[in-house]
Amino acid sequence: MVFSSLTFLFLYLPLTLLVYFLSPLRWRNFVLLVVSLLFYGWGEPVYIVIMFLSIIIDYTHGLLVEKFRSDDKKARWFVAQSVIFNLALLGFFKYWDFIAANLSLIPGIDLPQLGIPLPIGISFYTFQTMSYTIDVYRKDAPVQRNMVDFGAFVTMFPQLIAGPIVQYKTVAADLRHRLHTSENFALGARRFCVGLAKKVLLANSIGALWEDCLAAQGAGTLTVLGGWLGLAAYGFQIYFDFSGYSDMAIGLGRIFGFRFNENFDHPYCADSVGTFWRRWHMSLTSWFRDYLYIPLGGNRGGTARTIRNLLIVWFCTGFWHGASWNFILWGLYFAAWLILERYVLRGVLEKTPAILKHLYTLIVVFVGWGLFAMVDLGVCGDYLAACFGGAPLWSGADLFRLRSYAVTLAVLVLASTALGQRLWAKLPRQAEQLATPVLMGLSLVVCTAYLVDGSYNPFLYFRF
Repeated sequence: MVFSSLTFLFLYLPLTLLVYFLSPLRWRNFVLLVVSLLFYGWGEPVYIVIMFLSIIIDYTHGLLVEKFRSDDKKARWFVAQSVIFNLALLGFFKYWDFIAANLSLIPGIDLPQLGIPLPIGISFYTFQTMSYTIDVYRKDAPVQRNMVDFGAFVTMFPQLIAGPIVQYKTVAADLRHRLHTSENFALGARRFCVGLAKKVLLANSIGALWEDCLAAQGAGTLTVLGGWLGLAAYGFQIYFDFSGYSDMAIGLGRIFGFRFNENFDHPYCADSVGTFWRRWHMSLTSWFRDYLYIPLGGNRGGTARTIRNLLIVWFCTGFWHGASWNFILWGLYFAAWLILERYVLRGVLEKTPAILKHLYTLIVVFVGWGLFAMVDLGVCGDYLAACFGGAPLWSGADLFRLRSYAVTLAVLVLASTALGQRLWAKLPRQAEQLATPVLMGLSLVVCTAYLVDGSYNPFLYFRF
């Protein structure tokens, strides 16, 4: 079940809100746990078993870390057990077939590929539960002694499937006591409607252009213009798809009294690759920074060690996204650019006009999206070669696509900036109060009409 589905909007969510707010305060974490398990098990109920196992292991290991805090060696061992379990769980379900296929290329090795379906959201909730025991050990978060409350944190449906990755320490206080106010409900509902519109009206509207350009590559008719149109389409699709989902998750969290950290901050306005990654999927970036980059030594210890740490972190970032070589190359591609910016291009970028820095960043990022989107490296290589001159400049089909999507692309460009927020902030208070319910109602009506009428409603991050 996805947020941008009629089942969720008109069945699951209304019933969940009704049951939740009719329940006594002391029962609401239990209600949240139950409805979240129903949400997760909607499509694949068998994987609820894995969810329970993850909850039990990390809950008990948090208690063990706290119990043996005076014996640092034992405490560290229990943290290591939690980390090993979570990585083993993720590794088996997500990476076994990839590892087996590649090791079987070695003469004398023949490992079976199991073809087990990937549990939805496993990349997200394993990182969340793994960080809990680490934070308890570091004294960054209090130990949770109530298993229901801990289970509600792990399974919380707003962020369960695709984040943002919520660290326990950021919601520990809310799990114990949170305010359910009409203001929180209204702000959460408004944020949800914004995210829904971004997903349904913007992301879905441009996805077909990317598929057309990719099909042109398969047919041997891709041009330079068509290649860049496709990369731009995919870049906008994944941004509004994922940031829209994050907005919906943050809005739902606010309705239930939780404050989730932001996950996007207008990344396409960045003027460097480093700035882009401080604005894109910020919960994942901060997770790798806090739990991998800094423990490895960060930028302490000299240039060679810093480069090593960046390569390790970005290899893991790419591999986290998927069990395929294109994701690994995607991660290392960005590692290379970040290293270049840190040690080679810093002085050049400081002297470069802002518009050129912005253009450079977009080119690097959108080429990266090509690596990200195309699992077949042969197809990816041919596609990117076409973008950089290995094909005719344009065709009549490209000009038709450009005319057809010109307005949509213009809207996407403007919507990816902070212009809308700045204009909204300038509205008089009374005008804002009048416009908000009207726009929310209109967005729900229009999005519903699109969902009823159309069948194209993918969610790109579900495969991670």
